[in-house]
Amino acid sequence: MDIRIQKIISDSGYCSRRKAEELIAAGRVKVNGRQCGLGDKADPSKDIISIDGINIDTPAKQEHVYYMLNKPRGYVTTASDELDRRCVMDLMEGVTERVYPVGRLDRNSEGLLLLTNDGDLANKIMHPRGHISKTYRVTVRPSVSEEQLTLLTEGVEIDGKKTLPATVNVLTSEEGRVVLQLTIREGRNRQIRKMCEAVGLEVARLKRISVGPIRLGMLKPGEYRELTPQELSALRAAVRKGEENNASDNKKRRNQRL
Repeated sequence: MDIRIQKIISDSGYCSRRKAEELIAAGRVKVNGRQCGLGDKADPSKDIISIDGINIDTPAKQEHVYYMLNKPRGYVTTASDELDRRCVMDLMEGVTERVYPVGRLDRNSEGLLLLTNDGDLANKIMHPRGHISKTYRVTVRPSVSEEQLTLLTEGVEIDGKKTLPATVNVLTSEEGRVVLQLTIREGRNRQIRKMCEAVGLEVARLKRISVGPIRLGMLKPGEYRELTPQELSALRAAVRKGEENNASDNKKRRNQRL
């Protein structure tokens, strides 16, 4: 079956679909030795796709793998870095498959990061319509007022767009330091930090502790492990439920317009 080439590349785990489109537009992708363009399709079970002259393993030729990593602070969420900074892939020693991160954690953030070569599932987790929740433990300064908590819960405007409602709980409160547990259902760039900054809070520490049903648990910083079959089933079920809820919401909005 013919599929758009950027999707095949993404599903292979080589990179995201957006990055694949950039590679195609730059003329770096060939199918059976011939340069392809955006919108072209191929059969992953038969055609040979290469990037910069190196053949990739298409989804039909590889087994999907799923990992969780406890990302420490000081690492960037990329496969390589032009500034020679430490990358999360440096921590995946022993993983022979080409995997890539599902979403991002900025350099100064830490905690749960999923990595896989299953591009289809990764895209569903990252896409806003999936409504996959992400929970963070956030240490802020100096203190938090009820008004600030209300604003974070109801949504604040960042980058010209209001955030979706969030769940915010105060875990501990000391003089000059408060620890929050904050759950969001979006994945915008540096969203937690920007939300806190928008209400006048300084983020001293930011740690992601769960993605949907997947919890970081006792995994030590810098260590990784494969997801269990039960965790993977729960994650897929959460994705399906999110898509069903999104479809239901869209249907309600259409009916309201009629």
